Amino acid sequence: MTVATRNREAQHNDGADQTGAAEPRVITFGCRLNAYESEVMLRQARAAGLGEAVIVNTCAVTAEAERQARQAIRKAKRENPEAEIVVAGCAAQLDPDGFAAMPEVGRVLGNEAKLRPDSYAPDHAGKIVVDDIMEARETASHLLGGFETRTRAFVQIQQGCDHRCTFCIIPYARGNNRSVPVGELVRQVRLLVENGVREVVLTGVDITDYGKDLPGQPTLGQLSRRLLSLVPDLPRLRLSSVDPVELDDDVYRLLADEPRLMPHLHLSLQAGDDLILKRMKRRHLMADARSMVTRARRMRPDVVFGADLIAGFPTESDAAFENTLAAVAELDLTFLHVFPYSERPGTPAARMPAVEKAVRKARAAKLREKGAEAVRRFLDASVGSTASVLLEEADEAGRMKGRTEHFAPVRVAGGQVGEAVRVRITGIEENHLVAEALA
Repeated sequence: MTVATRNREAQHNDGADQTGAAEPRVITFGCRLNAYESEVMLRQARAAGLGEAVIVNTCAVTAEAERQARQAIRKAKRENPEAEIVVAGCAAQLDPDGFAAMPEVGRVLGNEAKLRPDSYAPDHAGKIVVDDIMEARETASHLLGGFETRTRAFVQIQQGCDHRCTFCIIPYARGNNRSVPVGELVRQVRLLVENGVREVVLTGVDITDYGKDLPGQPTLGQLSRRLLSLVPDLPRLRLSSVDPVELDDDVYRLLADEPRLMPHLHLSLQAGDDLILKRMKRRHLMADARSMVTRARRMRPDVVFGADLIAGFPTESDAAFENTLAAVAELDLTFLHVFPYSERPGTPAARMPAVEKAVRKARAAKLREKGAEAVRRFLDASVGSTASVLLEEADEAGRMKGRTEHFAPVRVAGGQVGEAVRVRITGIEENHLVAEALA
């Protein structure tokens, strides 16, 4: 699972509808799955008739994410004193009483309840609605949502996780692995494409575990192949975070023979030292990561890799950290999501000998610096090349913004939202590529 934590507001939720009536809005913390679910939550709240409200979709992957969520709750109430504050998501699932005790909070919804329309009924009884997540069997697969832009959409293919990494609390917030049937996903993607989406991102808590609970146990690669075959008008398919040791053969084959599968893979790597990986109880060692990267590049030489990395995991020595730094260069990783280790009460890692917080912070800064250098090298190497760019929106200067196949951000003069244009990269501006459209 990706450990990235971000705060953003769901699109098209400015607090009022076209008649001026108050409407709910959503503040989102966390991963792409949370972004998907925030869109669903907003639609459910509107359908239920919830009026002026701020829904805070929380993340529990780090203590900092929870701190930011509480800060956002207090700020939302100060700025919207008449609005009901609804707290939902992973942190709410794990600590409902703590959030319910905040004077600003009107109701608390767990990860199952937050996707049900009845949870947002204005006259809903009960301040806390949190189900036993380990008993969950549904994936809310009938719900569409998760637009990052009007041209790109996240599609949730599974929920929950069957693994128990020593640092991670998320399985206790999300439950066990539950996959959406292939046919339902084909239906969703077909409908999205009919409504103008040009790129679909497959997301979930642990997408490389997709299908293990379904009849016939279809794999992530088999699902991807079916989607591309049965929805021929889908121009782009992208995978979110993947486990290095669990990619199936079909993913590799698609990299080799299907240009619509984007050549950008984000690895749930977490560390570059074998002892630390073992103490994390990860499924892979560095040899597995090397093998995966080598095989993927053999299939598609231009594939670009990102990775999640945790700095300062308990017992991480200077030498172990240097191994992680070295892994960034050895694997030629480009886009890094770096976070200092954060204790999660109830996890085995929280009981291990801790690295000083100042050391964690310093190591995270070094890794981010390494990542910034890698991005700069990648952008520099892109100048003069050609690329396909999916145009997503206009910037302040009237240029179009979009992403290349490798997920690099680009600014292009001219074009329309939703177009995929061939461009020549002419320069770099503020960590964006600058390009001109080819005739």
